Amino acid sequence: MRQCFRLQLPHGTLELGRKTLIMGILNVTPDSFYDGGIYLRTDQAVKHGLQLEDEGADLVDVGGESTRPNRPDSVSANDEIRRVVPVIEQLAKRLTVPISVDTYKSEVAGRAVAAGASLVNDISGLRFDPGMAACAAAAGAAMVLMHSRGSPQRLHGLPALKRPLQSVLAGLRHSVERARRAGIPGNRIVLDPGLGFGKGVEDNLLILRRLEVLKRFQLPILVGPSRKSFIGNLLNLPVEQRLPGSLASTAVAVTRGAHIVRVHDVRETRQVVQMCDAIMGFSSWPP
Repeated sequence: MRQCFRLQLPHGTLELGRKTLIMGILNVTPDSFYDGGIYLRTDQAVKHGLQLEDEGADLVDVGGESTRPNRPDSVSANDEIRRVVPVIEQLAKRLTVPISVDTYKSEVAGRAVAAGASLVNDISGLRFDPGMAACAAAAGAAMVLMHSRGSPQRLHGLPALKRPLQSVLAGLRHSVERARRAGIPGNRIVLDPGLGFGKGVEDNLLILRRLEVLKRFQLPILVGPSRKSFIGNLLNLPVEQRLPGSLASTAVAVTRGAHIVRVHDVRETRQVVQMCDAIMGFSSWPP
């Protein structure tokens, strides 16, 4: 059975483990690899955020900077704030599910939590901004700590990892230690192995295959395979045709113990995780 957790949020808790939770992706960016520019206007973004909940999302993850391969220079904190804060403010009044902000900048995280976000999803695992851990601790926000490699400008196209699993475990261990030193307790931490960030196709497949090794941290696990390049490279498909590969990767992640899956396609993913949960005995049927 999958271990259950209660994730402490600024205003309440989130139960993890009895069923797989779905984090719906809401990119308010002009250049994200799959949906860049579609939800750049605040009204469009809010409408899509509400749609994600209607389709079955248990969380909505709002991001204001693309981390796709071959992206341009990093977005400034001010520009990122202008993109995400108005959307979070409006969604916080209308959603019944928690909001996450996808950022590695403490200034953005602080403003987003003040606007209504409950989680900070940091792709750097606290590596990029030395003030992030203290910011999250002071705000009482939960954190998703993701493993990645390189600088903000070089998250992709890095040399192959010689020992992928060991590198992920070591990186996440350092992230957890940073968080706890700053005063973030274990009941406010989620771990993400970072599929696609500085990892080759075989690295990503191995991480999915051996996802259970993350259980040693005794912390909940988030996995985000949605439409990523390792699926496209393996199947030789463009991003628009990667839904079946994304769903297959999601199914494997759930059967290996993921508590949360981060996806673009919530409606289709909901059916997959419900089936996986029922088969694995993670949830009772009928619900």
